Amino acid sequence: MPYADRTAAGRALCDSLAGLRSPTTVVLGLPRGGVPVGHAVAAELGAPLDIVLVRKLGLPWQPELAMGAIGEGGTRVVNEDVVRGARVSPLTMRGVVTRERRELERRARVLRGGRARIDLHRRTALVVDDGMATGATVAVACHSVRSMGASEVVVAVPVACPEAIRRIEVLADEVVCPWVAADLGGVGAAYVDFHQLTDDEVRSFL
Repeated sequence: MPYADRTAAGRALCDSLAGLRSPTTVVLGLPRGGVPVGHAVAAELGAPLDIVLVRKLGLPWQPELAMGAIGEGGTRVVNEDVVRGARVSPLTMRGVVTRERRELERRARVLRGGRARIDLHRRTALVVDDGMATGATVAVACHSVRSMGASEVVVAVPVACPEAIRRIEVLADEVVCPWVAADLGGVGAAYVDFHQLTDDEVRSFL
């Protein structure tokens, strides 16, 4: 049965996260859709809420095709098959990385409202999104929070396909997902209200 909206999904997710109620837990929502889910989780656990940002590295001539991704903390993941197949030069890659790093930093300033990022050293990073169709974005987020010093990484999503779960299980210490949907065509199919959030909405949750 679909979730009413992302907040309802976050509340449902909390039933599986009681063991993470700890002073060391930090909830990290993936903007934009993961933030309202994370907000509900953080409220239930009494944990601080922040964001973890990821940017896709699209081919300059085919932006929807990812040749990799970057995340906060200087993380970069490269899809070598795409890079080789498209014959992407080091110069082209550097240009795309520089542009997307600049956009990532801009979005961090806008969404956090100038506040500093929460220090993750020796803390449990609870990475939350509204779902995983491929797990690619969450995978980069896992690398990012480890690079920022998290001692434990837990991924929690309301819905995911089995392939995405398997992909993330090798990167996170624990994956929590109450609804594993083998026929998940897209994350939006698991929600009644799956509207595109604005930056103002994200800031209001933070």
